[in-house]
Amino acid sequence: MNTIGLGNALVDVLLKLDNDNVLSEIGIKKGAMDMIDQQQMLAIRKAQEHLERSQAPGGSVCNTMRAMAFLDAKTGFIGKIGSDSVGKFYEKALEEAGVTPYFIKVDGVSGSCTVLISSDGERTMGTFLGPAATITPDEISEEILSGYQCIYIEGYLLVNEPLVRTTMQKAKKLGLKVALDLSNFNIVNAFKGFLEDIIPKYVDILFSNEPEAEAYTGLKACDAVKVLSEMVDVSIVTLGKEGAIVGCKGQFFTVPAEGGKPLDTTGAGDNFAAGFLYGCSVGATLEQSARIGSMLAGYVIDVVGPQIPMDKWEQIKLKVKAILA
Repeated sequence: MNTIGLGNALVDVLLKLDNDNVLSEIGIKKGAMDMIDQQQMLAIRKAQEHLERSQAPGGSVCNTMRAMAFLDAKTGFIGKIGSDSVGKFYEKALEEAGVTPYFIKVDGVSGSCTVLISSDGERTMGTFLGPAATITPDEISEEILSGYQCIYIEGYLLVNEPLVRTTMQKAKKLGLKVALDLSNFNIVNAFKGFLEDIIPKYVDILFSNEPEAEAYTGLKACDAVKVLSEMVDVSIVTLGKEGAIVGCKGQFFTVPAEGGKPLDTTGAGDNFAAGFLYGCSVGATLEQSARIGSMLAGYVIDVVGPQIPMDKWEQIKLKVKAILA
């Protein structure tokens, strides 16, 4: 089962600040996660020219597709980028990971999430969506989708209702499985009516974490998963250090969490989804798929940022083999 992802194409830029002055200059409160406009974004880029920085392709679905590609799954990613060096970097990084990029390109600045790390370790995040969130339904062709058996969509795109609905309709018409991640409990609260319409109609595999599942159903996770699994073929609720619950056709099971005490939980859900969808793509059982997901999440919480280090993948592949044996 080849999987294509649809999500916000954002480059994660991590900057180590020598002092916090830049925060007041651009008007972001320390420790906040703010949406910023193009002027603020350009001000950050200007202020950071001399700073130590690292950048990585980001956005939740992109993280998932890259992790699947490192397990040798065939994956693609649809996103929208600008014509700047950040957009070129994003495309190259996906190709190097083995993900086929399907980018809609426009003139101007690409979207990015800038993480400003203060000297005391506190993180302040400014997200500039740029063109990432402006994909239109007609920019996603049936020709692209028909090369895949599954599409994975992030909940952050629900702000673009026509895009999500039309893409799900096209995918179902072409016989693809539709996987959706609820992404954030604020998103669930804001788009509940829309979710209640599209989930039973189009979604086959639904990923959520505890707060998202509770926001959608009004129930605790163990009851939420039962309600959710009546709407979709497979429902997965991740529970942080408690592992995850999977429900399918009236059957439920839990898988334990893996990894040590988390250093940074960023990307845990993205990597769990990667392991689970990878398992599905090679015909594994749901339990095996969830165990692979749990293992990948365990690796990513040991590092800062949403990417598992490259030197871990050989070891991971051996463990995947053992799970599938």
